[in-house]
Amino acid sequence: MNEFISAAKTNEIPAGEGKTISIAGKMIALLRDGEDYFAIDDSCPHMGASLGAGYVQDGAVYCPWHAWRFSISNGTWLDSPKSPIRCGTYEVRVIGDDIQIRVSSAADACDSLQQD
Repeated sequence: MNEFISAAKTNEIPAGEGKTISIAGKMIALLRDGEDYFAIDDSCPHMGASLGAGYVQDGAVYCPWHAWRFSISNGTWLDSPKSPIRCGTYEVRVIGDDIQIRVSSAADACDSLQQD
């Protein structure tokens, strides 16, 4: 699978918030920062909290359980950028009011062993 799939409408996600969706068997956090939308693996690699339930501010999503911060653009753990902990990110586009995500079979998952 490498095509864009409709995931939500723009009015479903307020600025600074997210929504968890399931596409192709993957749980994905669809997040809004200002007028921009991002998609990242939903499960925090620390203890599995839903990042879709976290809040978004200044290019980061905050885990709702322990406030770990992840870059919504590249998945890096912002509290320790040199750490190999990272979440997979997905390409997002907006067509009209339709938010679409490209989920590739090669998309990275949250993985504490992944290296930059």
